[in-house]
Amino acid sequence: MEFDLKVKILANGIQLPSYATAGSAGLDLRACISNSVKLDVNDIVSIPTGIAIQIPTPHIAGFIFARSGLASRHGINLVNGVGVIDSDYTGEIICVLQNVGKESYVINPGDRIAQIVFLPVALARLIEVDELLPTERGQGGFGSTGIN
Repeated sequence: MEFDLKVKILANGIQLPSYATAGSAGLDLRACISNSVKLDVNDIVSIPTGIAIQIPTPHIAGFIFARSGLASRHGINLVNGVGVIDSDYTGEIICVLQNVGKESYVINPGDRIAQIVFLPVALARLIEVDELLPTERGQGGFGSTGIN
C-alpha cells in the first residue's frame, strides 16, 4: 500500500525523512537541533525533527517508534513507548526521548533519533450496551491465560 504524504520542512538544512533500505518499514526521523544534547541516565528530553506532515485520511496514522539500535545499544527509548501522529495533526513532530541505559548519550544535530511507520486505522462506531456476550476468558486480566 502506498500513499502521498505531504511534508513541510520547518528549518533550513533539514533532510526529508528517508527509508534506510528498500525493505524498511519506517522512515528515519532526524534531530533538528543546533547543538549537541547530552542525555544523562534517566533524563527525558524533547527533540524536534524540523518537519510537519499531513496524512491524507483518518484511516491512516503515523506511529513513532524507537530506533532498535539506539534502544538495544544505548537504552534510548521514546518516553511514551509509541507516539501517535493523528491524521489531523499538522504541527512539528517532536520525539520525547528517555535514556534508560547505563551511561550518558549524546544526540548530535542530524542524528537519526526515531522512526515513523504508517499503519491503517479502523475507526470504531460505539454502541452502548448493558451486557457483553460471554467469552471463554471473560474478565480474566493480567496473567489469566498463564505465564508460559
